Amino acid sequence: MDGDDLRRLPLSMRKANLARLLRVRPEGIFINPFEQGEIGPDLFRKACEFGLEGLVSKHRDRPYQFGRSKHWVKVKNRKHHTFDRVQEAHQTRHASQKRGVYGY
Repeated sequence: MDGDDLRRLPLSMRKANLARLLRVRPEGIFINPFEQGEIGPDLFRKACEFGLEGLVSKHRDRPYQFGRSKHWVKVKNRKHHTFDRVQEAHQTRHASQKRGVYGY
């Protein structure tokens, strides 16, 4: 934002900056609020009902981190049409690692 690198800021502050940046935004662009508490299972069930691919859960106090992290968890909807490709890619990756091949 204005040339500043915000990746070291916690997610909550990055989202606050994004909200300020998008204060006047076109219809259809929105920023999801933080959800707290034990709503995960209900939220995931609704996401599946709406036909969404899944959910990503993030710790609001963590800075941006490239790649996979224990602080960012993706939960996939097994009935979504992309799940077969994800499962196939995972099996290919796992088989390649068993053979000592790591390019995927």
